[in-house]
Amino acid sequence: MTRKRINVEKVREILRLNQELKFSIRKIADALQVSKTSVGEYLAEFKRSGLSWYDITQMSDTEVICIFEKNNQSANPMYEALAKDFSYYEKELARVGVTLYLLWEEYKERNSGGFSYSRFCHHYRMWEGKLKAGMHIEHKAGDLLYVDFTGKKMHWVDAGTGEVINAEIFVTIMGASQLIYVEAVKSQQLEDWIWANENAWRYYGGATRGICPDNLKSAVTKACNYEPLLNETYYDLARHYNTVILPTRPAKPKDKSLVENAVRLVYQRIFAKLRNQTFFSLQELNQAIWEELENLNNTPFQRRDMSRRELFNEIEKNELQPLPAERYEIKHFQVSRAEFNHHIYLKEDKHYYSVPYQYTGKKVKAIYTSRTVEVFSDNVRIALHQRDRKKYGYTTEKSHMPATHQFVNGWGTDRFVKWASQMGGSIETFIELLLESKEHPQQAFKSCMGVLNLGKKYKSEDLEKVCKKAIEYNSISFRFINNALKNNIHKMEPEDTINLKLPFHKNIRGKGDYK
Repeated sequence: MTRKRINVEKVREILRLNQELKFSIRKIADALQVSKTSVGEYLAEFKRSGLSWYDITQMSDTEVICIFEKNNQSANPMYEALAKDFSYYEKELARVGVTLYLLWEEYKERNSGGFSYSRFCHHYRMWEGKLKAGMHIEHKAGDLLYVDFTGKKMHWVDAGTGEVINAEIFVTIMGASQLIYVEAVKSQQLEDWIWANENAWRYYGGATRGICPDNLKSAVTKACNYEPLLNETYYDLARHYNTVILPTRPAKPKDKSLVENAVRLVYQRIFAKLRNQTFFSLQELNQAIWEELENLNNTPFQRRDMSRRELFNEIEKNELQPLPAERYEIKHFQVSRAEFNHHIYLKEDKHYYSVPYQYTGKKVKAIYTSRTVEVFSDNVRIALHQRDRKKYGYTTEKSHMPATHQFVNGWGTDRFVKWASQMGGSIETFIELLLESKEHPQQAFKSCMGVLNLGKKYKSEDLEKVCKKAIEYNSISFRFINNALKNNIHKMEPEDTINLKLPFHKNIRGKGDYK
């Protein structure tokens, strides 16, 4: 026999009196003027629901009512037949392109006298509402992967020094199946961030169509609700895996609810389980994390007889995009202007790389890996070099250089020689020797500029004296000139400079021996 539906406020009050005040069924019935049978049925259905009193307080009236409509609905065989398929519909809705309307059409093909579309949707939505307090699929399979770092850290101990080293804990969760991946890394810096992202995709066996990071610097250079500025290396990684980055919006907690729930589970199921263990390497820490991770992913959901791993294998695994054959090689990006010596200066290596002289003065972009440096202008590659980390060195492609005496944007070897000749004979000779000392004269342009600009800081006659000494000592470099002027070498008397000469020794030859 069906039970007469009562006011939802009275249902809430029945549960409150029972859960908070611990009233008996008789006492509740007397207080609310409801039959003891009805009170008992409501409390029994509440117990079967697996929900807590707190869960009920967070629900809308519609959601509360649907929990207690089961008896009325169960009396209808057509509803009972439909309800058996709700779990199937939920999984199907996670597939790309599947809608409730499509599922209703398929339902009507099997049941011509079945529910109308509106009643079909109503019953499914009511059933769905019961799960909202627990696990509920809101994402299309293979669509999004959410990634973040935990706020708390784990650590390992250096066996040699005893130093306790903190580890950042990287967490990802699949949008549809909620399969989780966890890894300990040394830092949140770009290299570790890229490495962990790749490992996550390889753990899942494919890439989602989108990835949702929080707004840390390794992912998002500048956070914004509408047009966040992405880290260029992370953006390039996404292209390598044929996916797209969709950062969470600042101050929008709902955007991060899924990954925050994953972090909470990681604290409970991994941090807590390993809290009393000591690890002596990052690898050892990760091995322990991954063992607990498998336990987490293979444990059934609280209100569902299926685990994350099983749900992933059923609805999401085959929706992922195939992985590229090779891992991503980290690229760095630098925008700069080609200097007057037809080179760009790579800040990280403090090294110069040539570009075709036609691009002197123009903005170009350098894209470099651990092995190569590429230079682009207007998205067209104009130079390719092997990477060289020699500080203040030059890597020059001969074809990039103009003819020896050709002026480019007003700069050429003759200009430096002419400029020097106006300052003094020894200065002119020094500049000529400096230009000749390099494989390509353009490699000496900055040094020449530096020497000649010293004439603005020191007297020309002092610079002339120092250049003369540099020629005598065969020390043809800007550094010698600069240090000599700083140390006032040019002001030393001849007898003071005698200490600069080496003492006589039978194994040391004089300059005459080289003639």
